[in-house]
Amino acid sequence: MHDKIAQLSPRLANQIAAGEVVERPASVIKELLENSLDAGASRLDVEIDNGGTKRIKVRDNGRGIGQEDLPMALARHATSKIHALEDLEAVATLGFRGEALASISSVARLTMTSSRDDSGKGWQVSAEGRDMQAQLVPAAHPRGTTVDVRDLFFNTPARRKFLRTEKTEFNRVDDTIKRLALSRFDVSITLRHNGKGVHNLRAGSGRVEMERRVSQVCGPAFMQNALHIDVERSGLRLWGWVAEPAFSRSQADLQFFYVNGRAIRDKVVSHAVRRAFADVLYHGRHPAFVLYLELDPASVDVNVHPTKHEVRFRDSRLVHDFLFGSLHRALASVRPGDRGSEESAAEPEQSRPAPVAGLAAGEFAGQQRMPLSATPSSSGLQQQMQGYATLHQPYQGESAVEEPAPASVPNGAGVPSWSSAPSSGSDEEVPPLGYALAQLHGIYILAQNQHGLIVVDMHAAHERIVYERMKAAHAAGGIQAQPLLVPVSLAVSQREADCFEERAEVFTALGFVLQRAGPETLLVRQVPTMLHGAEVEQLVRDVLADLLAEGGSDRIGERINEILSTMACHGSVRANRKLTVPEMNALLRDMERTERSGQCNHGRPTWTQVKLADMDKWFLRGQ
Repeated sequence: MHDKIAQLSPRLANQIAAGEVVERPASVIKELLENSLDAGASRLDVEIDNGGTKRIKVRDNGRGIGQEDLPMALARHATSKIHALEDLEAVATLGFRGEALASISSVARLTMTSSRDDSGKGWQVSAEGRDMQAQLVPAAHPRGTTVDVRDLFFNTPARRKFLRTEKTEFNRVDDTIKRLALSRFDVSITLRHNGKGVHNLRAGSGRVEMERRVSQVCGPAFMQNALHIDVERSGLRLWGWVAEPAFSRSQADLQFFYVNGRAIRDKVVSHAVRRAFADVLYHGRHPAFVLYLELDPASVDVNVHPTKHEVRFRDSRLVHDFLFGSLHRALASVRPGDRGSEESAAEPEQSRPAPVAGLAAGEFAGQQRMPLSATPSSSGLQQQMQGYATLHQPYQGESAVEEPAPASVPNGAGVPSWSSAPSSGSDEEVPPLGYALAQLHGIYILAQNQHGLIVVDMHAAHERIVYERMKAAHAAGGIQAQPLLVPVSLAVSQREADCFEERAEVFTALGFVLQRAGPETLLVRQVPTMLHGAEVEQLVRDVLADLLAEGGSDRIGERINEILSTMACHGSVRANRKLTVPEMNALLRDMERTERSGQCNHGRPTWTQVKLADMDKWFLRGQ
């Protein structure tokens, strides 16, 4: 052990910095491509060998670097992107720390050639030796820059041991290229691996060209199941594509989120997206999306981590609520038949779940929510639920007794009574879910629409209808509260008790009445009626933990929704319940009016479309 303090050599200092910036070949490519984009490049050509461990070559047609600046480009903390503290507070470029090239050149053999004009003459710089002195020589090169990185970690064997197989490292590089390709549609990108072409992504700025690239990167199935959104409010803009809930993934591998063009991973964003999908996503599944958030650069701090994957929002609650509200409304606005006129000639496979809307830019921003049926009374949820069984008696009950005739449907049922489907020659427009034909095994409703056959899981569909109406009734009636005969005493930390006193309005708005009875004691005196008998003590503790960690909590609302969902499930029409044709049609019309009717409360699809053309193929018709 040395007691004497000494200055680190430039190479060792850069290698320590490289531990944060240069993790594997993919991180080298990310840094080099971001530099190219900052230089105004419109074309990027990437060549790698052995997954990038043997060689990485990145060429661009950007502004290039002048002879006098080339040696400085390899120096640590040297950059052309920021010059003062004010620049750091509103960073608009992808790179700004001035560490990448110095870090890369300290753990690999780096050569950089560049030219600032079309004369074909340029300069080449490389860094060798313990002091990393830059060697500058003239070289032929068109306008732009080429960076050639060979033998990554050749001088740091311990780091080299942590690299994975060639295939794994190539997959990481491929992911990096794809993530960057989605951030800049106006830039052409090519990738070659071991001399073979992998990607050739053409530039384009129109909606069609953008969707073509998204399809190339995320797969055509994503685009066939995606809705386009574009919302702007309070200085924030969110646009991009989000896949319908039925197109969910077992892994979070199709989630691309960009803040001012920078790919990021952020807890605020993840939580907002997860909440927006909470009501429509099957348990354990992950949503798929390509989304872009644009806001004032001064309101987001990108100088959080050397890799620049993390950001910090100045007003994280505003960003969270904007993201959640925009996605929540987009998913709620989807109705059966919204997509009908927009489907392309290339149809998705017949087995995919229910189609959803191809929402045009900003379309739902001013769209009014569809009425769910009758307006719930203000007397609370219990009265609404008591009336609901009578209101929907035709397809609500579970008994196997003989079905009432269509004429016995009570007045005010709130749904149209369709006696039968119009004849094929009728001029009447066919509804999106068509008209019922029959019931299959007491589980499925078979209906005919303009495109072919509709198959509906009647219990799942009715469950969503009941659930949405109960939520609307609960919201309209407010949160009904109930005093406890014996207050519940909670032992908490002083920090949690202080947090309650600062944020007491959060609990009051949700129907709780709490009182501080000591430095580390809270008394629960009143709870929401819906949560009577639930684990109130643990719920309050969880909400306090959320408030301390994130500044807000959704647990009480989520718990109430879980109870409503369970009640809706038990109050829905059961399998093996025989329905008449008018009852089936009434259910179809309810689905067309109900938000999120494409999925049941548990995220499973409620209906699917079988195209007439697909059925023709089954029987070889026209062949």
